[in-house]
Amino acid sequence: MDLVAVKQRFGIIGTSEAMDRALEIALRVAPTDLSVLVTGESGVGKEFFPQVIHAFSARKHNKYIAVNCGAIPEGTIDSELFGHEKGAFTGATEARKGYFEEADGGTIFLDEVAELPHSTQVRLLRVLQTGEFIRVGSSKIQKTNVRVVAATNVNLQLAIREGRFREDLYYRLNTVPIYVPALRERKEDIYTLFRKFASDVAIQYRMPPISLDAEARTVLENYYWRGNIRQLKNVAEQISAIEESRVITPDILRRYLPEDGNQSSVPVPVAPQAQTGTVGDFERELIYKMMFDMRAEMTDIKRMLQELLSGRSGVSEQTDRIAGLLQAAQVIPASVQPAQPDAAAGYAESEEVADSPRELTKEEALREAIVKALRRHNGRRKETAKDLFISERTLYRKIKELGINEY
Repeated sequence: MDLVAVKQRFGIIGTSEAMDRALEIALRVAPTDLSVLVTGESGVGKEFFPQVIHAFSARKHNKYIAVNCGAIPEGTIDSELFGHEKGAFTGATEARKGYFEEADGGTIFLDEVAELPHSTQVRLLRVLQTGEFIRVGSSKIQKTNVRVVAATNVNLQLAIREGRFREDLYYRLNTVPIYVPALRERKEDIYTLFRKFASDVAIQYRMPPISLDAEARTVLENYYWRGNIRQLKNVAEQISAIEESRVITPDILRRYLPEDGNQSSVPVPVAPQAQTGTVGDFERELIYKMMFDMRAEMTDIKRMLQELLSGRSGVSEQTDRIAGLLQAAQVIPASVQPAQPDAAAGYAESEEVADSPRELTKEEALREAIVKALRRHNGRRKETAKDLFISERTLYRKIKELGINEY
């Protein structure tokens, strides 16, 4: 089978031997019904492999359901996976099918499978052994024909020794193992991935793409990348948003790479007077997402001002749109704005902006960003989490912490 065609279909970038080997195993095992366990560090792209397996299997015309086991509260995960009967617990106003029932005849992907509680591990083992399950609150045994692909970034052998994971379940899941290499194990792909991410940002936010000089490329390829592809993408996006220079030197690049190998996040470059505090990983990612949006809005403001001055559109309509965009651009607290803002910010130095409402605190800005994202996706939290570049679990936690009750 042509690996190049498969990579193009699923957006897999790279030519490393280790990645090609993992992809070949996925393609070979796809026509079977064997369980597959995909392992690898966080951020390496494990989620692509169950999609490949399903697409090249005999089940491809049936359902494919991906479940993030770490994002579902322990008290409800049995109901989510296996369904429940009406009245099985408080709030169960009607019977509901679980994912294993919905995916009958298809494939179910259990991401972060090591996060499953022991009671759920027992239920999962039964499904793998016999194809049988029981809804929560029922005594009726039901059958399902589901192909299970699981993934984890946890050392399951260690989890077994510590009593956190069942050994019999491990061997049931690990019929065919697929190891996805860390980014540092595929150095030949690092620059290609970086260019792809930088190009995507440039297209999405209508800005010139960044490029690396020869020395910066060497620094990029020899960095440890503890956060793998997710961290590389984060760095490409941050540099694209903040740096005025479109040619990145080693000195510029190093400012975005943690020196401590134990860190997994990128420090925020801030003005000297703002360095008295720190910004958490979630806040950092969300703030930069907001910065991207603000940069695009400033571009729209420039374009509309040009149209307004040239008389190509109605003055009243354009004035209202510009006012709305300027108001939206006041989301980011000054303490986390870059030391050298984009030249487009000059348009905001007007009397109208100077008289705008008080500056939002970090918590208020984060709350507003989450609420706006939830509105954009009609309250669908999975899509909202993707939009904000965070996990569903982090989104649930922040919704609770910030008191967001409308969704």
